[in-house]
Amino acid sequence: MICSQNDIKFYNDFQLTNFNTLKIKSTAKYFYMPDNDGELITLLKKYKNLNPIVIGNGSNILFSSKGVEEPVIYTGKMKSSIIIGNILEAQAGVKVQTLSKLALDKKLSGFEFLIGIPASLGGACYMNAGAHGCSISNNFISAKVYDIEKNKVITLKKEDMNFSYRHSILKEKRYILLSAKFELKKAPSEEIKSKMDENIIFRKNRQPNLAIPNAGSVFKNPENCEFSAGALIDKCNLRGFQIGDVQVWENHCNFVINKGKATSSDYIDVIFEMYSRVKEKFNIELTPEIIYIGKMSKSEKEKWKILKK
Repeated sequence: MICSQNDIKFYNDFQLTNFNTLKIKSTAKYFYMPDNDGELITLLKKYKNLNPIVIGNGSNILFSSKGVEEPVIYTGKMKSSIIIGNILEAQAGVKVQTLSKLALDKKLSGFEFLIGIPASLGGACYMNAGAHGCSISNNFISAKVYDIEKNKVITLKKEDMNFSYRHSILKEKRYILLSAKFELKKAPSEEIKSKMDENIIFRKNRQPNLAIPNAGSVFKNPENCEFSAGALIDKCNLRGFQIGDVQVWENHCNFVINKGKATSSDYIDVIFEMYSRVKEKFNIELTPEIIYIGKMSKSEKEKWKILKK
């Protein structure tokens, strides 16, 4: 049911299947679609005590099949961007693949690695998304964010963001990204396009495309280890391992796919098995990149607590 509250569109009992790349069926009790920064801030103020969930393209997210009680705020309509010289500034809801193509059009290098990442800019900054030896922090200048504690919009510089591998200060949930600014470099368009094509080919050969529902890489690569997370999982003979319609992808073991009717419970069971076998065989505790949102059963909470410790 579509409604309007202070001219901000929202829906009751909204189906989230098309708002997560894993295509998990889940229902949000309240779902909001702000058009601009002002509407987003209004919602964040209003629902501060209800722990609102802000989402973009829905990658790296596992929604609960049991539903989501917290207000869900979708930033996908906040997608303006501008380039002045070699400085690119964009709102949180812009897809990073769009920014990669925009930079190419302006003969600007630095965003070639984003062409294969199915994320919004907000999610990419939140996770410090990266690929091919590059990350979103590389060209980052500053971000305009809403400070939930101080109830005001502030600017965070790169040194304020606490960027590290798959981490930023945004994960501490005090700040919500509104927009970010980046400095790119002039380069021949042929050179930029060549890098983008290489990245696309690499992704097609190594990772499932979004025609195969998945949430992206499941686990971070462990530090000080000669093997990646996917290699460790593969060495535990889990290639193709399946519970229900959730399967460890046969072409790369750090991806878990939805074969049709996956549930969040089955997904947790599969990645818990991956975690447990790697720990047993190598004494390495893998850390999930995936963010869980929504209700949990007691057993799911116990497993997730172990996974996220």
